[in-house]
Amino acid sequence: MNQNVHPIGRGYAYEDLKVGFRFRTHRRTIAESDVTSFVNLTWLTEELFAVADDSSRAIKGRAVPGALVYSFAEGLLLPSMQDTGLAFLNTTLDVKGPTVVGDTLHVECEVTEARLTSKGDRGLVRFANKVVNQRGETVLEYNPLRMLKRK
Repeated sequence: MNQNVHPIGRGYAYEDLKVGFRFRTHRRTIAESDVTSFVNLTWLTEELFAVADDSSRAIKGRAVPGALVYSFAEGLLLPSMQDTGLAFLNTTLDVKGPTVVGDTLHVECEVTEARLTSKGDRGLVRFANKVVNQRGETVLEYNPLRMLKRK
């Protein structure tokens, strides 16, 4: 097989990702059942997430936990590192605004750092990821450092 051909279903290898490279994911709409399942699974039983309707809140609509928004972002990103991702090493995370049931999210990514490991057999890549809703509002930002395979 030609080494310059990118196989379908395989994510980016270290050499594919240069500083400044940008891409975006597909979209995903958050459903009521997503929030209910996530709250039940994680025990995030804060009233903000566990009570469906409270007109006294500043956030109008059913609030979505930031942890679920982050989890959806990682799921949307999976095709970009399928079969090439080796480790998630660290991140900082900043919730920029509310997400509510019915919002449709995608992730916009930019490579901000890329270097080989000390052994040189794999690479470390840091991204600036923005989770954006259907109104173009950034609701969450994070900057994961990942270890990826080389070609």
